[in-house]
Amino acid sequence: MKLALTALALAACTHVVAQTPYPSTPQKPVSDNYHGTVVVDPYRWMEDMKSAEFQGWLRSQADYAKASLAQIPGRAALRERLGQLADAGESTGGYEIVAGKLFYMKRAPGQNQSRLWVRAGVEGVDRELLDPNNIAGEPGKHAIDWYTPSPDGRLLAVGLSSGGSENSVLRVLEVASGKFLDEAIAHTGLNQYGVAWFKDISGFAYNRHPADERYNKSAVFMHKLGQDPSKDQPLFGWEVSAKEKFAIADLPYVYLSKGSRWALAEVLHGDAVERSYWVAPADQLHLGAATPWRRIISPADKITQAVISGDQVYALSQKKASRRELLSLDLRAKTTLFRGVLPAGESVLQHISAADDAVYVKALDAGVSKLWRVAKKGGAEVATVALPFEGTLREISPLAGGELLVLHEGWTEAPQSLVLNPGKAAAPARRVDVQKPNSLDTSGVQAKRVMVKSHDGVMVPLSILSSKSAPLDGKRPTVLSGYGAYGITQEPRFGATRLAWLERGGVLAICHVRGGGELGEDWHQGGYILTKQNTVSDFIACAEYLIAHQYASPATLAGTGGSAGGITIGGAITQRPELFAAAQSAVSLSDMLRMEFTPNGAPNIAEFGTVSNPAHFKAMYAISPYHRVQDGRAYPAVIATTGANDPRVEAWEPGKLAARLQAANPESYKSRPVLLRVDFEGGHGMGSGVAQRLDETADVWSFFLWQFGDAGFQPKP
Repeated sequence: MKLALTALALAACTHVVAQTPYPSTPQKPVSDNYHGTVVVDPYRWMEDMKSAEFQGWLRSQADYAKASLAQIPGRAALRERLGQLADAGESTGGYEIVAGKLFYMKRAPGQNQSRLWVRAGVEGVDRELLDPNNIAGEPGKHAIDWYTPSPDGRLLAVGLSSGGSENSVLRVLEVASGKFLDEAIAHTGLNQYGVAWFKDISGFAYNRHPADERYNKSAVFMHKLGQDPSKDQPLFGWEVSAKEKFAIADLPYVYLSKGSRWALAEVLHGDAVERSYWVAPADQLHLGAATPWRRIISPADKITQAVISGDQVYALSQKKASRRELLSLDLRAKTTLFRGVLPAGESVLQHISAADDAVYVKALDAGVSKLWRVAKKGGAEVATVALPFEGTLREISPLAGGELLVLHEGWTEAPQSLVLNPGKAAAPARRVDVQKPNSLDTSGVQAKRVMVKSHDGVMVPLSILSSKSAPLDGKRPTVLSGYGAYGITQEPRFGATRLAWLERGGVLAICHVRGGGELGEDWHQGGYILTKQNTVSDFIACAEYLIAHQYASPATLAGTGGSAGGITIGGAITQRPELFAAAQSAVSLSDMLRMEFTPNGAPNIAEFGTVSNPAHFKAMYAISPYHRVQDGRAYPAVIATTGANDPRVEAWEPGKLAARLQAANPESYKSRPVLLRVDFEGGHGMGSGVAQRLDETADVWSFFLWQFGDAGFQPKP
């Protein structure tokens, strides 16, 4: 496909919008006194999401948004184009190589959900193993949340959920027959890192949370195949042992590694970056709560990841260096003294993968992936692994014989599966068809990375995708997105559906704001609790850059942020509304003062703070999007999107924001509408089918083009 530049046609008339007022929203003010500051919350009643009143209100807002979006004439054609692009190729991920078998997720053109596949080696014949939307005897749509093959590749533990809920039920699948065993263990949605199969394949260790909790008070249990789950023995975690005390937000996991006689226990302290680790002889796990765990890493060590390989523990530490160093510990020495293996440098060390002969370290260097090989023998020799182009390594899976299977992609390079031979410097990368190349022509697209000066002089990375032939005339339809939390990085990723925007002459920009991890832990700390305003200020600076350099104007610029990025976009539009014509706040954290009282609240205190701390409260209140909305102030048009089953950011948060914006300007439906789009079969986005995601994209982009004045997207009077 050759990109065809279509200039944005600005409508000569005033935008035609929804002709009816917003649905009525009751105000029932509740006052809270936080350290002497009284805060009035008019929509506290929404937090009772099971109430008939809230459910009725949510339906009325969803119907209003649906009717408004249905008026946009260009939406149907845009949705069709998005579908064509999404089906231009297949997509794969989740590579697991066990006993000569490769397990992976794959979505083929025309399919609405990724399915689980298995093949004999990386170049063998593949076979569909599980279609989550077509499970015999189990009607309804499901999503595969996670899976772990047994060490012999004969069985597979898999988490299945429905409706975007992420409420996984653990099932066990027989690979040869494709049939489920009798296991069905509920409350296992926290096993995002998989389970730990015992070496004799008699069962596994897994994380389970209580029935009345969603993220808290979880523990690791041991399950024997065929056993009633209610009889599973606790192994590690909340209230398992009097010796080890855990906070309610601690998330425990246990790992077993091929070729190692040790078990590794990991604890995530809510959403804090640093983790804790214990080790114990793997052959003593049968002791359950009496297992002799030995703590080797505490939060004070500032370790972000650790893996076991034989008798060695390899760990990434940011205690002495923001961009991290690789350390190792010999468990035979019965000490907690680590030695340096790979020193810190300019690149941000991100992830460790252990192979038989080496340890591989993925890093982020000036926005793109870098890969190092650290030999286990010969003095831990370090070598750089050559990659075919600048992009992102999404999968790194060690193969027999010292090879690696990787999935590599870039802003303009579609994902491709490659076999690398790092031990042989001259050996070229070999493409394999685990990920088949798509047919899209991206030669007309350019990607560039610039550095933008923020309010305090700090230079912020900004990635810009655009058509090579698009003029810088200030009229390009432009979308700026940002996240900025948990030290998460936004790396170069290919998106086929982006072409639907770019081929219209549009611009897509990603602001790598502080709070993320693009430049190390210092970058994360620069937008963290007391410094969170920097996240918003960086985003605003990038918006100003796009306007100043003639990519867009305030009439053709939209901002987006989702989940924790709701703080980013919510802060930007309430602090500098004149910069944007429109905005999307997606499944967004919008009420920072009440978030910690939700089921997912306790883990997030480590990232956003707590209202019980006066300094935290002051910073949180100053930047909370819901609380920053002012009556009578002109704001951009806003489309808030949510999933009714969202377990991470409950639907009342986007609901409160939409209601507050509507109340601030009751007549805004005539000029800059505020819509609350609700997916009643969706959650936070995990588990959503392709059709759900494309429908939302079509709605949001059509909404933006409507507000930009594009003649093809103006509803009829």
